Amino acid sequence: MNMIARTLAVGCGAAFLFTAFASAGAAEMPHGQWVTAWATALQPIPQTAQLPALYRAPEVAGRTVRQIVYPTLSGDKVRVHISNAYGSAPLVIEAMTLARATSGAKTQGGGASVRFGGKMSVAVPAGGEVDSDAVQADVAAGEPYAISTYMGPGQRMAAWHRVASQVNYVSAPGDHTGDASDDAFRQRFTQYAWVTGLMVEAPAATAVAAIGDSITDGMRSSLNQNQRWPDAFARKVAQTGDRSMAVVNLGISGNRLLSDSACYGDALQSRFRRDVLDRPGIRTAILLIGINDINFAPMPPRAGLDCDAPHTQVTADSLIEGYRRVIAAAHARGVRVLGATLTPAALSPQRENIRLAVNQWIRTGRAFDGVVDFDAALRDPARPSTLRRAFDSGDHIHPGDAGYAAMADAIPLQLLKGAAR
Repeated sequence: MNMIARTLAVGCGAAFLFTAFASAGAAEMPHGQWVTAWATALQPIPQTAQLPALYRAPEVAGRTVRQIVYPTLSGDKVRVHISNAYGSAPLVIEAMTLARATSGAKTQGGGASVRFGGKMSVAVPAGGEVDSDAVQADVAAGEPYAISTYMGPGQRMAAWHRVASQVNYVSAPGDHTGDASDDAFRQRFTQYAWVTGLMVEAPAATAVAAIGDSITDGMRSSLNQNQRWPDAFARKVAQTGDRSMAVVNLGISGNRLLSDSACYGDALQSRFRRDVLDRPGIRTAILLIGINDINFAPMPPRAGLDCDAPHTQVTADSLIEGYRRVIAAAHARGVRVLGATLTPAALSPQRENIRLAVNQWIRTGRAFDGVVDFDAALRDPARPSTLRRAFDSGDHIHPGDAGYAAMADAIPLQLLKGAAR
């Protein structure tokens, strides 16, 4: 692993000099040694006065944050990846554990201690990322694990993954990382923060990254039930008997291909390297993005926090050029990209024409390493600009659980094999 020395003096209970290891991506770790088994993508929390309630983060200073994750690859040695990508001050973690979760915030015992450079504490510089030391811990694909972090004083969330579809927990003040009971964990929140990856030592294994917007993120899927399409696809892979392929979800609700957003994160073409290419073991990405680029342009500007800004007008050609940039970046790192067609969204005729033109290019342009036709899987045969009723969550844009399952079924497994063009 390449090492970048970042020497940082830390006070307030974590006073030591720490040499942080750079995030070890696919190009830096030995091939097949460490593979991303679970991951999420961060987005900055809007920094404006009078935030709406749904953008207000819980208080975490001096408390323990317990987050529940489901790895999709088994192993007996793991690393945890921590990101302070959008922070303006050091992220100080006083202690961390990894334990098998049971129900709610309960765990099976106190769990294994997670250390950083041999220390219990770590301070991640503003904008920095760090991998933990290797932890001897058995993890089983598809099972829940609790990652508990005791936060330093003065800590606050500057970034999160906002639509986690998973309940996580904040404790009363103090270090509760070793608590097996849920007595101290009375506050709930449905985001992920700081913990952005769990890696498993798995020789010869690989990972598939699902990256896109809310439809990949699993918006309107059942809470705590792992019904997003990447979850369903991970189960489909496991049912074949293949235990050497992880599936990780790097969707962000509201995300766009070409434009950044104060609420919905960096444009996918900008975040693709950090969220996909720099993660160990990823060899294939399934790309589903563009519907928000098409849809947000005509939205009326809002006073105060305007999550849809900038209201950039796009064309099929501008989206296609964005796809080409993502594909080129992936191929330069030996990562294959499967293009997914944009799903029906009950668009106006002008916007629908852009969607149809984009889908035609995805299917016939031969720029991607393969095509996943989510549009064909979800559309109503009688009204192809709309979702089939059985797959519609009710907002005419996002699938429900049955729709997400149909998306997973539409991915041909043979597309996951082979090399990038």
